[in-house]
Amino acid sequence: MFEGWDAVALARAQFAFTMSFHIVFPAFSIGLASYLAVLEALWLATGREVFINLFNYWLKIFAVAFGMGVVSGIVMSYQFGTNWSAYADKTGPIIGPLMAYEVLTAFFLEAGFLGVMLFGMQRVGPRLHFLATLMVATGTLISAFWILSANSWMQTPTGYAVNADGQFVAASWLKVIFNPSFPYRLVHMVLGAYLTTSLVVGAVGAWHLLRDQHLAGPRVMFSMAMWMATLVAPIQILAGDQHGLNTLEHQPAKIMAMEGHFESHKDGAPLILFGLPSMAEAKVKYAVEIPKLGSLILKHSPDAPMAGLDTVPRENWPPVPITFWSFRIMVGLGFLILGLGLFSLLMRWRGRLYHSRLLHLFAVTMGPAGFIAVLAGWITTETGRQPFTVYGLLRTADSASPLAAPAVGSSLIAFIIVYFAVFTAGVIYILRLMAQPPHQGEQGPSRDVPARAAGITPAAGAAVEGAR
Repeated sequence: MFEGWDAVALARAQFAFTMSFHIVFPAFSIGLASYLAVLEALWLATGREVFINLFNYWLKIFAVAFGMGVVSGIVMSYQFGTNWSAYADKTGPIIGPLMAYEVLTAFFLEAGFLGVMLFGMQRVGPRLHFLATLMVATGTLISAFWILSANSWMQTPTGYAVNADGQFVAASWLKVIFNPSFPYRLVHMVLGAYLTTSLVVGAVGAWHLLRDQHLAGPRVMFSMAMWMATLVAPIQILAGDQHGLNTLEHQPAKIMAMEGHFESHKDGAPLILFGLPSMAEAKVKYAVEIPKLGSLILKHSPDAPMAGLDTVPRENWPPVPITFWSFRIMVGLGFLILGLGLFSLLMRWRGRLYHSRLLHLFAVTMGPAGFIAVLAGWITTETGRQPFTVYGLLRTADSASPLAAPAVGSSLIAFIIVYFAVFTAGVIYILRLMAQPPHQGEQGPSRDVPARAAGITPAAGAAVEGAR
């Protein structure tokens, strides 16, 4: 069926497909774990029942999303050995330990305290339970630290040497971990996760306020979500700008693709708002642009010269059209999120935060925007790095396993079928949970499970009592 296809392109498509499913769940669970910690802290500090009701409401959703994220993440690690064995061999001495650190520090922390967080409120007491919630939230952030460190090293590799076998090995672990792009990408991703969660929480709150403006739980969750969007969106835009300046320094070809700069500009580059990039013609057709604004944004001077892709060997060009448009989707959604935050601030000032139907409809519409922005940002980052897996050092074509196209294509079809079946069911279940508003006396995940894994079970204990 796939005879004549490019095996590397199919392997990239498979990784992109599985990664697209995976990344949305960690982006949600990172923010949601921190939100749960805030809710439980507010409950302990104030004693208000609305906070523990919201905690239990979102805890059930977190449990499902966290599980789906773990399952989809495990699949991705196997692809390094199946489709990308050459990459695994060359980068294993660096990427392997970084991934192991993530498991040993973050995943073990999350797994160790997750059961207490989900089912332990009545068993360990509120304060110890809050500690478990904090540990899970901390674990998600540590996980983001290590995963982004590994991926950032692939973008801006430093602190490495090459051994006799042609493998990358660490010459300085501090330089490997804290590579030039890592701090910017970590901040950008964590803020993106918080905004993604705030948009989902805000959309759920707005959905229920559209039905009943007097519900206590949706009022509180909507207010908290709008505060997050209002405060974090401007910070995210600033962080994105700094990340862009860092990328210009270390990955200039990626910036050229993002901006659509096929040609160099000696007297200031324009900001191309829209257009149709053509790799064949090396230009952006039908471009709508603002003169000199590109140089002003990237170099803080309208007349600063900007190099274009005409200074880069053609074989090292990233795929410009997808990088160009995914970047604009991300930025456009970022400004829409900022608009939602500012609109909510205006309605809050006017005393109409819980009564503005237009605001609530806007918030519901923006519910998926965080996920789309995260995906668009990831696509921009990864396609902009092409044609390399390790930027400037290891080409994608030299990273793939020696597999035939039909083998890769068949597994891709299998992934598509299984993922859509399993994850569609999971998402539908989450949406069903969200469709019901939190209510007084909200319970967390069901505890109707055996209390012991070994020894005397409840059934055996009942039999003993009956014999007496």
